[in-house]
Amino acid sequence: MLEVELEAQEKQDINAAKVFEGMGIYAPTLGIIGAVLGLMAVMRNLTDPSKLGPGIAAAFTATIYGIASANLFFLPLAAKLKSVIAVRTRNQDMLIEGLIAIAEGENPRNIESRLLGYLK
Repeated sequence: MLEVELEAQEKQDINAAKVFEGMGIYAPTLGIIGAVLGLMAVMRNLTDPSKLGPGIAAAFTATIYGIASANLFFLPLAAKLKSVIAVRTRNQDMLIEGLIAIAEGENPRNIESRLLGYLK
């Protein structure tokens, strides 16, 4: 029963991490869309040079925000979540293995040596 619960929880947690991974994948695309919209504003105002600066600035800012949010926030957060999930799953596997060994009445030294394998 514990193994089934652990597997279900791991799948649920991995899906949560994939949300951030997806956000990291699509954030640069949103930055490029912002850049295109900024450049469209520039194209509308080609006759008035005083209005070109804000449009170009918006285009560059959108691109930087998209790339930076992906590479500095979303993708590292997804990787960290996956790492935490893997460690927690390993610890839970070790706990289940130990409980099964105790229930089967195995020698404590054998249990210890088997469970030390999880820590390496």
